[in-house]
Amino acid sequence: MTTTPTAGGRTVAGRVPLDGVIKELGRRRPVFHSEADLQHSFARLLWELEPDVHSRLEVPQRHQDRTEYLDLLCLGLTARTAIEFKYFTRRWTGTAGTPPEDYELKEHAATDLARLHFVRDIARLERFCQRPDQNGLAIMVTNDPALWSVPAPGRGRTRDREFRIHQGRELTGTLLWADGTYEPNTCTLQGTYGLDWEPYSELEGAGGEFRYVAVHVSPGQDEPDGTVAPGQTHTPKSAAQCFLGD
Repeated sequence: MTTTPTAGGRTVAGRVPLDGVIKELGRRRPVFHSEADLQHSFARLLWELEPDVHSRLEVPQRHQDRTEYLDLLCLGLTARTAIEFKYFTRRWTGTAGTPPEDYELKEHAATDLARLHFVRDIARLERFCQRPDQNGLAIMVTNDPALWSVPAPGRGRTRDREFRIHQGRELTGTLLWADGTYEPNTCTLQGTYGLDWEPYSELEGAGGEFRYVAVHVSPGQDEPDGTVAPGQTHTPKSAAQCFLGD
């Protein structure tokens, strides 16, 4: 798996720039009722923008002796994209969208688990994107500044310290939960991923600012005989690991 940037050149199924989809989604749906609402809205908009790209929700993926489920698989004529979504909210109540809808977002509170689950999504996509025509996207939308803000100087060591996903953070290698004292949460990433949070929508009231981050996972490039294609780094299918079940 090569080093994978998060900005520029990100497309869905080789046809639609992700940034364009997100911009239009933010205009139409500045807020969502749930993560499932986000997934469905993204898939529907993608079809409107590019009818030749077909979307499938909750697609089973076999990994070793168990089955995992991918949030969204986008199928183009020559390329595919596997997408994992995370929608983490703080409390917000208001009316938004066209036609207007009333929203009452819950306080999820556990930002440490939000970080863990997002990093796990990246690891899952490294497993899912072994075929050369399939890239991956891990997308988080949130109105909780604790996720995108750089930790204050002097902040103590927290159990999720290595799983921080704030602006400018780089994720790579083996990440330890609580300094490795809880091994089931250890997560190993084969690629290197820089995080760049971008505006999603701005609504009235406390908690009305939404941002998103998108991590691009490059497709696997192993040759049929097991050798590595030129310019690529070999990534065994078992190399990207996250031990806690999803």
